[in-house]
Amino acid sequence: MAADQQPSSRLGPLILTLFALYARSEDNWLSVAALIRLMSDLGLDDRAVRSAVSRLKRRGVLSPERHGKAAGYTLGPTTLELLAEGDTRIFEHARADIEDGWLLVVFSVPESEREKRHELRATLTHLGFGTAAPGIWIAPATLAAETRRTLERRGLSGYVEIFTGQHFAFGELRSKVRAWWDLDELTGLYADFLRQHRPLLERVATHGTPPLDAYRTYIPMLTQWRRLPYRDPGLPLRLLPPGWSGETARVLFDDLNHALSGPAREHAMNVIHAGG
Repeated sequence: MAADQQPSSRLGPLILTLFALYARSEDNWLSVAALIRLMSDLGLDDRAVRSAVSRLKRRGVLSPERHGKAAGYTLGPTTLELLAEGDTRIFEHARADIEDGWLLVVFSVPESEREKRHELRATLTHLGFGTAAPGIWIAPATLAAETRRTLERRGLSGYVEIFTGQHFAFGELRSKVRAWWDLDELTGLYADFLRQHRPLLERVATHGTPPLDAYRTYIPMLTQWRRLPYRDPGLPLRLLPPGWSGETARVLFDDLNHALSGPAREHAMNVIHAGG
C-alpha cells in the first residue's frame, strides 16, 4: 500500500513520533501547517493526515491550541508522561539479569466489570508481561515502578496485587520463559526490522544522507522500532535463544539513530520554524 493510501488509523503512530521528537522541545506544540508539511514529506496527503489527527483528538492524545494566529496541537499531560517513560525503553534498552528477580501481577475482576479485565490484560500486554497462569502475569522485576505507575494512572490498581521475588523451583527457567512469552512472534518482529532497515545503514555509511532523506528514513524506522521494546520487556539474555536477534536489532537501531536523528531533526526544525 502506497504511503498516501494508508488508512488514517495507521498514521497516528507517525504523528505521535513527530510530536515526541519535535514538539516537546518546541513548547509542546506543532502548528497545523508544520504537521501537514512534515507528513507530506513522508508521502502522506492532507486529507488522510487530518482524519488521523481527528482520531487522536477524540482519544485525547492531541488537543487544539492556537499560538497567535496559528492553529496547532499540543500533547495531553498523560501522553507526555507516557512518552517520557517511553524514552527510557526506546533509547536506553534496559535488560534485566536473572538476579533482578521477577514481578508478578495477580488480578481478580468481577464479572460485572469485564471491561476492566480486558483493559488490564491490554495494559499488561503493552508493558511486555507474559502469562504464567490464568490471572497471573509475569515480567522482570525491573518493570515494577513503571507497572505500578501505569496501573495507578489507569485506575486499575484496585483490581491487582503486585509481588516481586525469585524463581525458586521447579522446572528449567529458560523453558518457562518460552512458555510465558511468544518468543517466536518476537523473533519474527525483530527479523522484519532487520530485513527492512539493515540496507539503510549500509547506504548511509556509503553515501551519507541529506536532511530530507534522513527525515524520510528516520521517522518510519523509529515508529516501527518504538513498539518493539514493549513487546520485549528486557528479558534476561541468558534465558533467551542463542544469538538472540533482539540484540542484533538493538545495535542496528542504535547505529541508525546515531546516523539519522541529527540530519532528520535539522529538516524538521527548518519546516517548523518556517511555519510549515
